[in-house]
Amino acid sequence: MKKKILFIMPSMFIGGAERSLLGLLEALDYSKVDVSLFLYRHEGEFLKYIPKEVDILPEIDEYKTFDVSVKSLLFSNKCIFGIKRILSKIAIKWNCCRKKTQAGVWMSMQYTARYLQGLLPQIPGEYDLGIMYLGVADTLVNKVNAKVKMTWNHTDYDTLYPDKKMDLEIYKKINYLVSVSEACNQKVKSFYPEIAEKAIVIENCLAEKLIKEQAKEIVDDFNDNDSFIKLLSIGRYCEAKNFDNVPAICKKILQQGINLKWYIIGYGSDEALIKQKIKENGMENQVILLGKKNNPYPYMANCDIYVQPSRYEGKCVSVREAQMLEKPVIITKYETSSSQLEDGIDGIIVPLENSACADGIVKVINDKKLQNRLVQECKKRNYSNREEVQKIYNIL
Repeated sequence: MKKKILFIMPSMFIGGAERSLLGLLEALDYSKVDVSLFLYRHEGEFLKYIPKEVDILPEIDEYKTFDVSVKSLLFSNKCIFGIKRILSKIAIKWNCCRKKTQAGVWMSMQYTARYLQGLLPQIPGEYDLGIMYLGVADTLVNKVNAKVKMTWNHTDYDTLYPDKKMDLEIYKKINYLVSVSEACNQKVKSFYPEIAEKAIVIENCLAEKLIKEQAKEIVDDFNDNDSFIKLLSIGRYCEAKNFDNVPAICKKILQQGINLKWYIIGYGSDEALIKQKIKENGMENQVILLGKKNNPYPYMANCDIYVQPSRYEGKCVSVREAQMLEKPVIITKYETSSSQLEDGIDGIIVPLENSACADGIVKVINDKKLQNRLVQECKKRNYSNREEVQKIYNIL
C-alpha cells in the first residue's frame, strides 16, 4: 500500500526552495507514494512544473491572509485577520524592546503564524508524512493530521534571528527538523541542543531533466559577444545575496584590465539599493539587472563563469545547477561555503571582502586551465542528489 505524503508551501514563485521542491518531487517514485501539495496561494511561475502525479489541494481562503496587506484585510470580511496581524506586529516590537533583540523575516513569520493559527481551518486529509517545506511549521503542527511531521531549514540559522522560545515550542512537536547541508544542521543543533536528536540532513534534489532541457532555450537579452567575459549571478535581491556589493566588486575587476559584464537574474526588496550602487560606481554598462526569469538556465548555460557573492547561504540551489550545467563556479567564503563545493576542485571560494573578492575572480578569469579543470570535474559528478529521497522512504 502506497504511503501518503503532504507538502506545504506558501506559493510557487521563483526561488531556491521552490526549485529544490520541484527537484524532490521529480525524484520521488510515485509507485511507492501518493503526494499532495497544499499551497497557501495557487500562484507562482513554477506552478506549471509540478509533476502531474502530484495532487494540488484546493485553496483555502484563510491561508491567503498571511501575505495580503493588513489594510485590505481590515476593509474586508476577514477584518479579524487584519486585527490579528496588527497584534502580531505589536507583540514583535514589544518582545524585541524587552529582550533588546532585532526582528527579522523569520521572527515576523513566527508571530504572524502564531496569531493567525486559531482562525485557520484544518488542512483536509490523513497522511503518513507531513512536510512543511518552507517557513515556520505552526500550520504543520496544528492543522495537519499526519503520523510523522517534518519541517525544512534552508539557511544558516545564525542569520534568522528567531524567537527561540517559539521555535522550540514548535520543534518539540515535530519528528524531524531537516537541514539542506551538514553545516546548517550543526548550526541548528547548536541553537537547539534540546531537540538535536531530531535534526537530520536531506540535501537539495535538483530537477536535472527539466534543467538541461530548459537550458537549450534561445534567449535574446543575453549578449553572445566574445569580446568580454560574461559573469552571472542568480538570486533574490536581498541582503543575503550581497548583490548590492557587486557594482563595487565589478569596478575593481575592471580596474585590473578585465573587460566584462556581470548579469544578475532575480527580484526583491533590494532592487532600488542595487541600482543606486550601480549608479554610484558608474557600472551602468557593466552590471546588468535582468530581473525575474521563469527560465534562468539558458543564461546559466551561456555565461563564462557563475558567481554567487552571498553574505550567507544554506546550500545554494543555483550553484549546484550551474555545476550541473558544467560551468566554472565561484562563491564567496560565507559561513557554510565549504559544504557547498570543494574549493579548487569543483569550484572556487573567494573572500567576501570586495577587493579580495575581485582579486579572486580575476585570478579565475585569467586562468583558463583552472576553469577547464573545474568544468571537467563537474562533468564527472552527479549533482541531482536523487538518492536523497531514500532518506524519506526510510523514515516512512
